[in-house]
Amino acid sequence: MTRTPRRFSLALLISLVVTLGMLVLTATLIFQAHRGMESAKLAATSDSAEELVHAVNDRIHAITTPPMTALLVLRDSSLTAERTLEERLGRLSVLADVLRVNAIVDAVYVGYPDGDFFLLRRVPDDHGSLPVDPPKTTRYILQTVSVDAGGQRQADLRYYNEHLRLLDQRPNPDQDYDPRTRGWYQRALASDGMTLTRPYVFYTTHAIGMTLAQAASNGDAVVGIDVTVSALSHQLEDLKLTPHTEIAIVDQKGQVVAYPDQDRMVVGSADAPDLARLSDLSVPALDQVEALPVSTQARQFTSQGSEWFGISADLRSIHTAGLRMLIAIPADELMADVWQLVRDQLFIALIIVLALLVLGALLGRQLGRPLKRLAGEVEALSRFHFDTPISSGSRIREAHKLGSALTDMSGTIRSFQSISLTLNRARDLSSLLNGILNELISILNEKHGRIFLYREPTHELEIAAAVGPSERQRIDNIQPEQTDHDIIRTLRHTVTDHAVYAVLRNREQALVGVLMIDLDDVHFETMDEHLIRFVHEIAGSAAVAIETRQLIESQQSLIEGVIRLIADAIDAKSPYTSGHCERVPQLAKMLVDQAERSQEPPFADFSMSERERYEFHIGAWLHDCGKITSPEYVVDKATKLETIYNRIHEIRTRFEVLHRDAEIRYLDARIAGADEAEARRQRDATQAALQEEFAFIAQCNQGGEFMADADIARLDDIGDRRWNRHFSDRLGLSHDEALRFEGRPEPELPVEEKLLDDKPEHQLPWAAGRRPPVTQDDPRNRWGFDMVLPDVAYDYGERYNLSIRRGTLTPEERFKINEHIVQTIIMLDALPLPDRLAQVPRFAGTHHEKMDGTGYPRRLTGEALSIPEKAMSIADIFEALTAVDRPYKEGKTLTQSLDILHRMALEGHVDPEVFNLFLRSGVYLDYARRFLAPQQIDEVDIDRYLVGEQA
Repeated sequence: MTRTPRRFSLALLISLVVTLGMLVLTATLIFQAHRGMESAKLAATSDSAEELVHAVNDRIHAITTPPMTALLVLRDSSLTAERTLEERLGRLSVLADVLRVNAIVDAVYVGYPDGDFFLLRRVPDDHGSLPVDPPKTTRYILQTVSVDAGGQRQADLRYYNEHLRLLDQRPNPDQDYDPRTRGWYQRALASDGMTLTRPYVFYTTHAIGMTLAQAASNGDAVVGIDVTVSALSHQLEDLKLTPHTEIAIVDQKGQVVAYPDQDRMVVGSADAPDLARLSDLSVPALDQVEALPVSTQARQFTSQGSEWFGISADLRSIHTAGLRMLIAIPADELMADVWQLVRDQLFIALIIVLALLVLGALLGRQLGRPLKRLAGEVEALSRFHFDTPISSGSRIREAHKLGSALTDMSGTIRSFQSISLTLNRARDLSSLLNGILNELISILNEKHGRIFLYREPTHELEIAAAVGPSERQRIDNIQPEQTDHDIIRTLRHTVTDHAVYAVLRNREQALVGVLMIDLDDVHFETMDEHLIRFVHEIAGSAAVAIETRQLIESQQSLIEGVIRLIADAIDAKSPYTSGHCERVPQLAKMLVDQAERSQEPPFADFSMSERERYEFHIGAWLHDCGKITSPEYVVDKATKLETIYNRIHEIRTRFEVLHRDAEIRYLDARIAGADEAEARRQRDATQAALQEEFAFIAQCNQGGEFMADADIARLDDIGDRRWNRHFSDRLGLSHDEALRFEGRPEPELPVEEKLLDDKPEHQLPWAAGRRPPVTQDDPRNRWGFDMVLPDVAYDYGERYNLSIRRGTLTPEERFKINEHIVQTIIMLDALPLPDRLAQVPRFAGTHHEKMDGTGYPRRLTGEALSIPEKAMSIADIFEALTAVDRPYKEGKTLTQSLDILHRMALEGHVDPEVFNLFLRSGVYLDYARRFLAPQQIDEVDIDRYLVGEQA
């Protein structure tokens, strides 16, 4: 038995190789990071120290260079040669300009050989740092010392605002100030160039700074500028390498020139301030750094149990001779960055490893994916997922070639599927033909095509769909028995030979039409059997679809024809409803169309889809289809005693019998020898009474007048007359008639009977299984009917019928007529209607409902009825009122009809808003012009009938 070799995934193998390589790389990176940690730590510290030294040198240079430039300008100024205070005051703006453009210059001054002194000082924002309180808007203070004509020294303070306007003048308390005794003055005279003092505390402002001094060009005076270095202290805070780094700048004497906390730099009293020494700062780490050799290399030391790195470096700027920068860095903070760097490197290395692991897996997948993807796509195709895209972009040659082949196959299948969807989803024949043609033209990448359908009666092919210009609309003299080859040859001769043709035949191989796709020159030259076979295969499916669609449309036409046939049959069944079933749908449609167009409430949001319109159309045509079950003698009942015939004839016959009985009694009296005159009088009186009573009975039978109680009482009196029946009433009966006598023995003849009677046999009970399910408690009532059901189906009682107070119908007969709407709903509900016609029974069965809930068959209120249903109700009533083809009445005029409808709207029988729309839209008038006689169309004032809107 041969063992099946174990197979591994290509993606797994590639992923393992990449993973092993990445693990080796990660281990190497971690080892190198560990070894380089110490050197990176020291190198970073040394580099930072070098940068700090350069930064401080640059900043000191930036502090001193602008004032030095200003000093060079001032030494050549005429201010150094002025001899009087007034002349010097005239040059005050020169010193003010120097202060304005140099923010770090604290004061500018000139010392003269005779001891005079001329100094302009900027007033700090905090006036509290001055020994005297200047006026509020003081910007500059001028300090002058001059010798007057008598040889007396005069020292003054003058206060100026921003615009050098004098605000105040006061004596200077320091009357003994002599610039010639100051070090800056003496060093400047002894030097050939510019001198710079070491930092010290300015006496006046207690700011820390240096003095730049240089002898004037004429050699008679010395110019000086006080420069503050407080900005340098502020900037040291920004130069810290770590949050707790200690940094300071000291001079050769160990005094602190710059320190982030400036309040700790000045010691001594207010009258004799001085710079603090390093030991005064109480920072042990800086004390130990001061003892370290001068170098930018960091050295590790211990201070108060903590590890520090210290750097002591000279500041070698041209202006900083003798200054040294001391830096003490906490080792844990410095190491934090280094360790963080190591951790970051490890984290990055880990991320890279993970990324490369994923990359290795992805690379393996990428190499194996084309085959796997193609396998999955082919599997999807095998499960009929023809819309699955086929990828053929792999760089693997074999996979790319396979993908291209599958793409072509998938495209072909999708083309067939697209055409199949068109064949199945087209709603009508025209859409079907145009869809097929457009799909084929798109697939074949052409621009023109046509579909001809065969017309059997005329033996011609007629264009039913076309894309592009069509010169020939029809092809004559095509015989159904011709072969496909003969038909195509005819088309090539009469239309074009640069085309591919396919003859369309149905299931019985009968000719349906021809499909033609015009080909351009390139495609015509390269046309092969594959293209022809493809078009022919599509043509076969198209022919079946066309046949199916034609059958569906024929079936649709047949359904509508049957519906119209039923409606016409109902109208033809009774002369009293002629044309009703045809006119009501038209009037209802006119009113619903106006409701859709109206923007007034409640119609603003009303609309109907095409499906809903068709449902309503069918429902309107079938709204009285239940009248098929209504007996004609009930619908057309013209007299009270009418059933299949008018039973007044039976009553008249009885009167005839009584009339003859009176004659017989008269003759019997004569024979018996009675008084002839008296006998004649009795005969004549009886017969006259019978004539008058029959006339009354006949009038009651007409049903034209309302019957009062007195009329009914007289009817009963007349009915109580007796007559003798000598013949059996049980002979010659139908089976149903005989059943009415069942259980009652026949009396012996002759029998005396009443002239008018309500006998038990006059009542027709509901036949077994024929009792309508119209009551709410009837378990068969699944339609929601709510009607009063009479106890019997019919009651033919003579007195009962003649006693009808108004009209000719008994309650049982009135129910039978109203039952037509029940039968309409039951009949339509029993039909296997498709879902798109599910509402037909509803539309057909609600036009006798009333807005107040008193209608039938469901007692629905206006809230439960839709706008189309309310429109149907008005259409049904208005057509019945205005119909001119009813033999029993004349059609009412517009005014008469609207009077009735208006009253019904007020009484809650029809919807007032739909009735108002009926008036405002002019539907009543449009309908009248089409169907009413001219004499019915009278002048109508619609404002009179608008419900709720009368003035």
